[in-house]
Amino acid sequence: MVPQTSPDTVLLCYCSCPDSACAQTIAEALVNEQLAACVNRLSGISSTYRWQGAVTTDREELLLIKTTAGRFDALKTRLLAMHPYELPELIAVPVEFGHPAYLDWVRQSVSG
Repeated sequence: MVPQTSPDTVLLCYCSCPDSACAQTIAEALVNEQLAACVNRLSGISSTYRWQGAVTTDREELLLIKTTAGRFDALKTRLLAMHPYELPELIAVPVEFGHPAYLDWVRQSVSG
């Protein structure tokens, strides 16, 4: 669970994927299972990072996942089970401001 947030807090989660097929599979599963209201896919990003002592740059696809704090643990469990990386990126940021009707739609979409 995300600390110091209510279960209704909308989250924007970031997750990088190795390719389009992986990103699409994860996006569809999260939305179909009502763990995410919407997943945007940003293709053609380059990620530079240190892994196992070496600096590496890879092409990836970034997922922008909209969910709630109350659904985050289930989303995390599902995403980590599907993701091919040994250490997948999953970062969640609480949404402090937004279009109220859109935020309500996110909450309704993942309410199960």
